[in-house]
This record gives sequence, C-alpha cells and structure tokens, in this order.
Amino acid sequence: MHPSNQLHITSEIGTLRSVLVHTPDSGLGKVVPSKAQDWLFEDIVHLDTIRRKEYDYYTKLLLYFLDPAKIRGKLSQADDPGNSRNFYKPEHPDFFRSDKVVELQNLLADILDNTAIREKLCASVCAIENCSYLMQKALAQLEPATLAKVFITGSLPDKTMIFPPIPNFIFTRDIGIVIKDHILLNKPAKKARMREALLAKYIFYNHLLFSGYQHNIIELTDTHRHFLMPRDGEDKKVTLEGGDVMVVSPNHLLVGVSERTSMEAAHQVITTLFKKELVNKISVVKIPRKRDYMHIDTLFTQVKRNTWVLLGVFSKAAIRREAADPVQRILDTPQKDDALRIIQFHKNNIAQPVYTDNLEDLLTDISVNDLKCRDKVQFIYSGNNRFPYDSREQWTDSCNLLALKEGVVLGYDRNDKTTDAFREHGFEIAEAKDMIGALEKGTTTPDKINNTLILIPSAELSRARGGFHCMSMPLMRDDIGEEE
Repeated sequence: MHPSNQLHITSEIGTLRSVLVHTPDSGLGKVVPSKAQDWLFEDIVHLDTIRRKEYDYYTKLLLYFLDPAKIRGKLSQADDPGNSRNFYKPEHPDFFRSDKVVELQNLLADILDNTAIREKLCASVCAIENCSYLMQKALAQLEPATLAKVFITGSLPDKTMIFPPIPNFIFTRDIGIVIKDHILLNKPAKKARMREALLAKYIFYNHLLFSGYQHNIIELTDTHRHFLMPRDGEDKKVTLEGGDVMVVSPNHLLVGVSERTSMEAAHQVITTLFKKELVNKISVVKIPRKRDYMHIDTLFTQVKRNTWVLLGVFSKAAIRREAADPVQRILDTPQKDDALRIIQFHKNNIAQPVYTDNLEDLLTDISVNDLKCRDKVQFIYSGNNRFPYDSREQWTDSCNLLALKEGVVLGYDRNDKTTDAFREHGFEIAEAKDMIGALEKGTTTPDKINNTLILIPSAELSRARGGFHCMSMPLMRDDIGEEE
C-alpha cells in the first residue's frame, strides 16, 4: 500500500483501497421517455428500486471491503425502514461519509464552502445551462450542501427544475482516470455530460483530498484542426471518456477509440503520457462506433492476472472467421468502420507500432509479458459465447465488472449464461445479500474471499447502461507483484 498517497493506480485488479462513487440521486427519477436518449439512457428507471434494492448492495459491499468500520455492526440500523435510508443519503447527517468509499456529492459540497469557488461554479453552470443572471445570484446564496444537490439533480429545494439532471453522474469512471499518481480528466462526447466534466474539474483542482496533485492533472484540449475546419470537425474533435481508458500494468495503458472517444484524443493521450514518462507502452483499441459497445470496458474487463471476461465476437476465432467456410469468410469481411483495430505504441520506438487483429492476443500479451503470469491465460465469454445470449448479456454489462481485488469481481445477477461461464472456470458465485450477511456476521472476511463473482440485483440498474466498472473511479489500488 501507499498510505501517504491519495492516488495510486497501476493495474485493474490490485486490491482496491479507495474509490470515487456517486449514489443514485433524484435526478434519475426525473428522466422522461422523450429525453431519455438525449440524456444517454435507454429507458426510464424506478428510483426507489434502483437505490434501495440494487445500488445500496453495491455501497455495502464497497464499505465491507474498503472501510468496514463504517458499516460492521451498523447494518441493521442502516437498513431499518424507520431511518429512511439516511445512511445512504450524501446530504444527510447520518450518511456514512467514508474517506475510502468517497462520495462525489460530498466533495462538491466541500469545495462550494469557498465563496470564490461557489460564485465561479454558479457562473459556469448557469452559462452552460442558459440560466438568468438573477438565478445565478440566487444559486450563489444557497448553502453548499444544498447547492451541490441542485447542481447534480437540476432541481431547487422546492422541487422546481431549473435545468436538466445529470443522471450519468453515477458513472464516475467517465469523469477521470487515475494513472499512477496523475488524473486524466475526461472530455465528454455528448452535451448531456458537460456539467459533469465541469464539476469534476473543479473538485479535482480545489478539494483538499487532491491538494498535492494539482500539477498531476492532465486536461485535453480541442485543436485548430477541429474548430477551423468544419467539414472535418467531427473527425478532429477531441473527446475522451474514462470507460475507454484502462491501466493494465504499471507501464501499459489501453485507450479505446469508440463512439465516445476520438482518435484525436488518443493521439493527445499518447503524446502527453509519453512526454511525462508515465508509461512506456500505449495500445489504442479502435472498436466499432456502435451504441451497443460505447466504451472498451463494455467489451472486456480483467478478473485476474490470467483471466479476462470478453465479448466473443472480438475473440481470435471470431475475428479470423475460423468457423466459416472459405466463401463465407470472404463475403463476411467487415467494413473498415466496423473492423477492430489495435495499434500498440512504444515510447522508445514510437514510429514502429505493433498491430494486432484481435483482443485475445492483446490481453494474453498483457497477462504473460506485462504481468509475468505463469498460469494459462483464460477467457470467460459473455453469455458463455452462445448466441443470442452473448449479445443480450453484453448489452446488460456482462463484461463490465469491477475487481475489488484480484479474482473477486462485482457483476449483475441478470446475466445468467455469463454466470454459468464463471462457474465452469472454477469461480464461486455469491449473491450480494448472502455475502453481506456473512461479512456482517463475521463468518467470512474480505481476505478469505477468493475467485468469486458477487452478483448484485440489477433489473433497474441495467437499464442505465453501465455496470460496476462504469460506476467506479478507483483512486488507489495495491500494486500486484509477480507470481511466486
């Protein structure tokens, strides 16, 4: 561990020590069908279910693994219906307020206590949302905790909506990525997420939690090639979201080019990170620009140093059409825009990149050569690689898992065939409710839990189109050493 640090990420699977999250707020309950897709939701969700019967399990598991003193022995009180979920409400005095399971709304309220910051943020938010000057002045008079909630939910204390909610704020992965002791800020592709990016920027630059890291914040900027060349505008636009960035080893970063992250952004990331000597290898993973895929973490995430969960259409066999007859193999050649493309750049030989045509070879190389894994590399496929379950379950985030530690991951309970695949690969399957009960009773502890997929109820959460990898911004993980 690095007890003196607040930021330290060198892998996807080292034991998680602190994470930035945001509990579902009332803004999610205000998404209406006519605006759902504009606000990047596929459907409207039932707020009480998504909180009480789903996301609260996630919060409890994070606390038991990262900050057990905040919850052990307090579970029955926290879940007592008479206490109205106050333990889980960031604005309430009874909120658990942890420095390891860190709530974004509380960080925002903290910085709004500074008058100068409050006035600047009110001006900036009101400019983005086209509010009147009188509204800007009125907002600046609100108490910090109240104003933080208004900025996130879009509603005043009297329930009046003054601008849209930002329901995607629960997906904290997309506001920034920690790379070693640096923060790479996002640059969202969609207008609906502009306020998120603004609030996150102010938090990272102004909160005491990150006071030693202001010089370690990396921002991407638009270039003249975007704003002076209208015809090429979209191609040259700089957009980046955290679901397209993975720190897979101390010296290797993956950057996805997708519906949400542009090639121009990947170019800036490569140039900047090599110049800062943060990594010596960056692999650009260009995936089809489809809503189904969105980010690379919807297609694969890491479970152990030798184990990955993956959508089978990007496996070696599928990419090379190994099961097809010769005629079909020729006729089914994908169009250029739909083809997977992987380009790996090395800092000391940047002009001669290495090309790979499938994800399995890239991920195997990471396991074997970056992580020095001696065990056979294995892939657990979405839907157990069976049509149509593979694509159905990928849509509900079967590949979007969060590692609490190596081999212990959180996923959705609705992805039955993917769960079967985990079981066939020797993993224990645990329901969140049962796991929480065992942790509360002390019949197990996090250090005793290994090779386990923990399933969290997900009927409503899955409608938001993001799994637990999306709903987390890891701030600190232990390093993973070489296998003995």
